[in-house]
Parts: sequence; C-alpha cells; structure tokens
Amino acid sequence: MQNISKIFATCWDDYELIDAGGNKKLERWGKIVTIRPEIQAYFKSVLPHTEWRKLAHFEFVETSHNSGYWKEIISASHLWVINYKKIKIKLELTKFKHLGIFPEQQVNWDSLLNELESNDKFLNLFAYTGIASCVAKSIRADVFHVDSVKNLISWAKENMLKSKLNDIRWIHEDAIKFMKREEKRGNKFRGILMDPPAWGIGAKGEKWKLEDQIDELVSTSSRLLTENGFLIMNTYTPSIDIQFLQELFPLYFPNKKLNISELWMKTSTNKELYFGNLVKVEKISD
Repeated sequence: MQNISKIFATCWDDYELIDAGGNKKLERWGKIVTIRPEIQAYFKSVLPHTEWRKLAHFEFVETSHNSGYWKEIISASHLWVINYKKIKIKLELTKFKHLGIFPEQQVNWDSLLNELESNDKFLNLFAYTGIASCVAKSIRADVFHVDSVKNLISWAKENMLKSKLNDIRWIHEDAIKFMKREEKRGNKFRGILMDPPAWGIGAKGEKWKLEDQIDELVSTSSRLLTENGFLIMNTYTPSIDIQFLQELFPLYFPNKKLNISELWMKTSTNKELYFGNLVKVEKISD
C-alpha cells in the first residue's frame, strides 16, 4: 500500500473549527457558535466543555443515531447566512445535526476554482445544498446539479439566488441513473464531484449503501470524463478504506493521475480532526 498523505481543509472568515474532543466539536458559523456530536473526536478537547457552553448559542442533543434536537443556550436566529468567497450560504438548524454545509469541502471548492474554466461542463453528484454548484457557476461553468432530495434542491436554489447566480441545471434524480442516461446520450464532463453519503435514499425512496454502489459509481464516471477531465470523490464510511480505493480506482482510470489521501481539518486549538478519504483523478501532465 502506498504512503497515505493528509490533505487539510482550512477554515475561513465565516467558519472556524474552534475545538474538538469528547466526541463533540465546537464550531463558529459567522457569529453563531454550535456544539455538535463528532464520532472522530474521540480524544480530549483543549477547552473543557463547560467553557464551550459559555461560547455556544446552540448544542445538538442526539436522541437516536444522527437525529435529535437543538438546545438553545444563548438566544439567536435559527436561520442565517454566511459567505464563502462570493458565495452566500443559508444555514439552518436541522433535526439531523447538519446546518446546510460541510465545511471540510472547502478543499474541493478551491480545487474547482483552480481546475474549471468558463463553459466547462461540471457534474455535481449528491450535490446537497449546492455550494460546489455555486462555486462552479461563479466562474461560468455549465453546471449540472444532481440530488435525490427535493427540499435540498430547493435549498440549493436559494443559495444560487442569494449569490446572484443563475442557470444551474437542477436534476432531481438518482446519481447513477442520471449518469447512465448521460452516457447513452454521449455526453461528457470536464469535471465531476461526488460526495456520497454512507447510505442514502433515492429519488423514488429506494434505499442504497455506498459500499454496494461505489464500483458502478466509479466505473460510470470514468466513461463520462473528457480526456483532460478530473474527478473528486469523498468517502466517509469505514467500510471503504484507503486500500480499497487504491485497488478500485486504477481499474477504471489506468491512464490518469490518482491522488488518494485522508481529509483532515485543524481546530483553532491545534487538534486534528479526520473527515474521511479524498480521491482526486486528473490528467497525467505531458
């Protein structure tokens, strides 16, 4: 197995990972601070949790795996907007502990700004609230935004409008079904980004697990990329480890450059937090 490198996403003006530990993380989103569960924060935090609660507006309380409710500590709005460069992002407290953004994706948003050019066709799969779609559209790429959850597409549209962008192509569809249809049409993309959950629900309510679908996701995407195209994929589930990715991707991208790394982020207190694996496929330099 190759040496495993770490890629670090970085915080920005409107987002700060303040501290982590005790299976929780302390984060600042603009002016609002939250405490959320974090299974990867199995170590001891730098600041005691009693100090966290003096800073936090909200703390998420789990009542079952990945769902629960927000406890208000300091009175604040439950809906607000932050910025990432020129992109405006609506945040909202949800019952699934999420707020509408995965901050570790910052490393991928910056990759899009570096890789894409005006009019490039860009496919954003499992596109969530569309931050990557908005980033790509901000440099005038032709953006295809695919998600199986209607209300997330509506949220993404809000982010597009708040960012004063337009003409993102919205597709309410299962990712693999859409990719196979595009393959039959002979369409290809300069860039593909996918951030699939460990498990999900399709557009028609069908259940699936990433470990059952990843081979088809990767093989189909390999046929949709242009010759000079790139692909970025995140995986979070422990059932798909680095070694598996190092064996899978060369099968479908034998003539591409592969970078397979772990994705991390540092807290302001200098703790390191793991956010899964990151794969980047790109053209081998001439």
